[in-house]
Amino acid sequence: MAATAGPDAGSRFGFTAGQEIQEFGYDDDVDEAVRSAVEDVTGKALVDEDHSDVVDGALIWWRDDDGDDTDLTDLLMDALDNLDDAGGTIVVLTPKPGRGGHVGPAVLEEAARTAGLQPTGAVSASEDWNGLRLLSRGRGR
Repeated sequence: MAATAGPDAGSRFGFTAGQEIQEFGYDDDVDEAVRSAVEDVTGKALVDEDHSDVVDGALIWWRDDDGDDTDLTDLLMDALDNLDDAGGTIVVLTPKPGRGGHVGPAVLEEAARTAGLQPTGAVSASEDWNGLRLLSRGRGR
């Protein structure tokens, strides 16, 4: 896919240098420029969904055919399992309106709240993908 993410996409998500970010939902339709932007800002390669150690954040690619809001809630809970106890940022990326696989914001927000996450803002990730930042309050607080 074309480099549409822009050089600051990773930092717009709330990720910072040195963080380890776990990726869920990778498939051949993801925007490689978005992935690169996250790796550029953190200075680390993304770790896959099978990674079982503590991470600082998560990047989730979610499409309408990946399941319903219950499936998304379950995936968000899986992402929370590895987050550092101090909390962290989860970004859910969905196809923009008019693109195949688009998911409405109400579905994302409902799944996030059910998983105990707070939506903190939407961001245009690339030409084809929107992101919703979700904040974990942290289990250690």
